[in-house]
Amino acid sequence: MPSIELAVLDMAGTTVTDDGLVLRAFDEAATAAGLPESGQARDAARTYVRDTMGQSKIEVFRHLFGTEDRARHANATFEQVYADSIDTGIAEVPGAAKAITGMREAGVKVALTTGFSATTQRRILDALDWADIADLVLAPGEYGRGRPFPDLILNALLHSGIDDVAKVAVLGDTSSDIRSGLRAGASIVAGTLTGAHDADTLTAAGATHVVASVADFAELILSQPRKADPA
Repeated sequence: MPSIELAVLDMAGTTVTDDGLVLRAFDEAATAAGLPESGQARDAARTYVRDTMGQSKIEVFRHLFGTEDRARHANATFEQVYADSIDTGIAEVPGAAKAITGMREAGVKVALTTGFSATTQRRILDALDWADIADLVLAPGEYGRGRPFPDLILNALLHSGIDDVAKVAVLGDTSSDIRSGLRAGASIVAGTLTGAHDADTLTAAGATHVVASVADFAELILSQPRKADPA
């Protein structure tokens, strides 16, 4: 296997913690879209949101609410509620910044991806003082479809100048992250246990590795032979 030259990392649940803010923001968005606040429909919607963690939020709302107007209204509410809580509800996964910096110092480029909009992604980065922590930051829209499609990973490859998808490693906390990495053809598609899905779910999705956190992922990547290493 070629040495890893690009690590594509998810944000919420992987490098960033939000203390359940996604589900709280979803509940407000669902109410704004007219979904009953309790009952079978609300319970089914919450289950779907949990199962599809990591996917583009607008796509989740399109599936749940059917019409484009309802989906966009729900998404706008979700993004606003989430953004309003970022300054007090967001923190890095312990060791995330050190792990990212360590990989970059070793010559591995790092891309941060998300299922949120680019505006919300930037708000998260600003709140953590992470404006320059990664080589690339990508969100659905400008860089294609969100997970589980491979677009963000492939765009990270193209924009970083890496010449082979086999030199890419992916880390995420959901089955959607895993499917995205596999569809992109990355050599390492790892799941982390700091977020939404457990080890069995990540393994069933096809994860090549399951790690405790992004810190362990960095150790895994840096333990691979480097270009300058002896053969």
